[in-house]
Amino acid sequence: MGILGTQRVKSAGKVSSVGVSERRSLQIVRMRLQTAVRGRRRRRCLRSSASVMSRLLKLVGFLAAGRGAARRIPVRSVCCSSRRRAQDREASSSLGKRWKDTADTVIIGGGCVGVSLAYHLAKSGLKDVVLLEKSELTAGSTWHAAGLTTYYHPGINLKKVHYDSIKLYETLEEETGQAIGFHQPGSVRIASTAARVDEMKYQMTRAHWHVTPQYFITPEKVQELFPLLNMDKVLAGLYTPGDGHIDPYSLTMALAAGARMYGAQIYNPAPVRALTPRSDGKWDVQTPHGTIQANRIVNTAGFGKELFESDLDRIMEHIEMAMEMVPVLKKANIINVVSGPITYTPDLLPMVGPHQGVPNYWTAIGFGYGVIHAGGIGKFLSDWIRNGEPPYDLIECDPNRYGKWTDVPFMCAKARESYGFNNVVGYPKEERFAGRPTSRRSGVYDLLKDKGSMGFHAGWEQPHWFYKPGDDIGYKPSFCRTNWFGPVGRECKLVMEKVGVIDLTPFGKFIVKGKDSLKLLDRLFANTMPKVGHTNISHMLTPSGKVYAEVTITQLTPGEFLLITGSGSELHDLRWIEAEAERGYDVEISNVTDQIGVLGIAGPNSRSVLQKLTDEDLSDSAFKFLQCKTVQLAGVPVRAIRISYTGELGWELYMEQENMVAVYRAMMEAGKDQGIDNFGTYAMASLRLEKGFRGWGAEMNCDTNPLEAGLDYFIKLNKPADFIGKKALKEIKAKGLKRKLSYLAVQTDEIDPEGNETIWHNGKVVGNTTSGAYSYSSQQSLAFGYLPVELNSVGQTVEVELLGKKYPATVIQEPLVLTEPTRTRLQKKANTKA
Repeated sequence: MGILGTQRVKSAGKVSSVGVSERRSLQIVRMRLQTAVRGRRRRRCLRSSASVMSRLLKLVGFLAAGRGAARRIPVRSVCCSSRRRAQDREASSSLGKRWKDTADTVIIGGGCVGVSLAYHLAKSGLKDVVLLEKSELTAGSTWHAAGLTTYYHPGINLKKVHYDSIKLYETLEEETGQAIGFHQPGSVRIASTAARVDEMKYQMTRAHWHVTPQYFITPEKVQELFPLLNMDKVLAGLYTPGDGHIDPYSLTMALAAGARMYGAQIYNPAPVRALTPRSDGKWDVQTPHGTIQANRIVNTAGFGKELFESDLDRIMEHIEMAMEMVPVLKKANIINVVSGPITYTPDLLPMVGPHQGVPNYWTAIGFGYGVIHAGGIGKFLSDWIRNGEPPYDLIECDPNRYGKWTDVPFMCAKARESYGFNNVVGYPKEERFAGRPTSRRSGVYDLLKDKGSMGFHAGWEQPHWFYKPGDDIGYKPSFCRTNWFGPVGRECKLVMEKVGVIDLTPFGKFIVKGKDSLKLLDRLFANTMPKVGHTNISHMLTPSGKVYAEVTITQLTPGEFLLITGSGSELHDLRWIEAEAERGYDVEISNVTDQIGVLGIAGPNSRSVLQKLTDEDLSDSAFKFLQCKTVQLAGVPVRAIRISYTGELGWELYMEQENMVAVYRAMMEAGKDQGIDNFGTYAMASLRLEKGFRGWGAEMNCDTNPLEAGLDYFIKLNKPADFIGKKALKEIKAKGLKRKLSYLAVQTDEIDPEGNETIWHNGKVVGNTTSGAYSYSSQQSLAFGYLPVELNSVGQTVEVELLGKKYPATVIQEPLVLTEPTRTRLQKKANTKA
């Protein structure tokens, strides 16, 4: 995590009416701001009553007006009443209660997130909950937070977190009897450039299938809702009713009161001095007051009540822009300036969930926006802890998305970038380049890095698409088709007609072996395990029957298995496997992701290229689809699996990283007369969609079950092993499905679906897409999407919303293009009949 500072400006004084034309110069305003700082260098925050201007600034804090707009000028309403002093006394005397020696869950950190988790756990029935705070509740970034609460989030899953938070805050005061200072005037985000307008339309496309109301509004409506705004540059607005602001201190105290009311214990000051794992999986939590033995610990800690020296020059540009947007702010008098630290992860998202490699250790840290996340995250983690699985997919916040490659220079570079990019336009397929490359570099990275556009995948650099002379090169994001569209079509044609090579090194790779390896994997996966020398696709399910992971499994030797998963779910999947193994299986699990490099080769000429480099018989009869063999390619030992996510004839070649260059060069030389070339992940995405291949994280995740995702072929409900989720899946099948994954042809123009767009039918929202791409083989857009079963039949017409426009779409038979193994099988069958 990185630590950055956020500065707040408190104002007081009369606010001139909108009609007053007289304005003081920005130079005078700057002097006033700087004067307000003098004499206040001590690290303190004056708790004074908020003026009308303070409340105005809170509302203005939601505005984002295009290029260079202020991130926010948050002001927190503060109450110095006797009620607050009484709460402080109650908190400080908490150690007068009986000290607990044992606990089911120990939460470390008393900010809004920590007390929210204590509240939810206790309310749900887990009475043996202890929260330890080293100083006082609300310390950390909570005490100087702006307290903004918004339904809006550009991501998909975090919208649910925001929704749950606000719905809790709407009822918390009545439930606990504690005032929380919650106000919901709504918010308007401002578009002052064409790109911002497109971004708002893009976000509306992704919002309609969620429960929160959100509206794309005209400049006239913007002015009606916020008449103090300078309308000179306003092109459109995004209006979210129900957004607002809350007093972070009062919120935290109300959650703490609720936690105590339901039986949780809160101790402060009670700093944690050490955490010692026990052999039985529990933890010894050591404090100056004694040691608590805990079944699990949850780290929700932040960095005390420290402040930075204020530096108005750093934010003056943004203050001036805010004043231009809302001219009455120029009349404001400044009371004080607070520059406080906040926690930032490299990608700005928090780290929430159990940690891989450390049993029964959970985190809820790195919140740049802890107040709006607190309520929803408390509920999310509470449900996960109680039920043994997450209530919905939130893998973007998985703490295991970072590994050993995440060093301090990388974290610092990314934290600065993320903070600076807080209000830049968010594009599809977004790439950010600070801190790259990391130490995670495939053996062929240096050969490929200047030949194409690279993407970032769990620390790895992986080619998205490759350049040719005359191409418009570089990273040029857009909401429509952009410079990669033509080259990707070229690469798809290469794989369909000739032969292409792709770097697949970012795959997560594990070796599982030992006396109980088969028993363990039979428990974890819904498919039967492959025989020695064979491969299959298998899925790990949650206890409620949702799809936790998709893994390619190969049995290398008796009892030794190679497991391959996607780059983004490497430690996510490993943690799940290890957690089950700890229940008493005699196995050895090794993560070999960084040691093993992978090259994919695909296309009708791939067999002839590889055959030049080995004595192994690669014919269809000798090396069948989904077989695995160890071969020598150009004298290099390679584990070859006949499989390709493109759906074409191909192999995945696994080798030591240091051998990748030799194998790559040998293949490129051997394939010269076959038209061999490179292709990237964008082409692979298009090709897999044409073949009807599902993708984990899109068509299937912890929000979907495998039956509605169309994975029936891989689910063996009749296998003897009682795999996780089997009972639940049988119940789901017996009850019948309410929705099914559909395969859609979409009639678009210069834009293609990518996933998470709203699907309409007869003017009503009926579903959402999960992924999409342009099919270069059929010259049309394709998408997967979930529809009610009654709209799932082939020929059914619906509409897919893209960038504010509804495009006709038709449910079609999948796949659009038959896979190579299927084509070969059908050809053999036809020849036999002939």
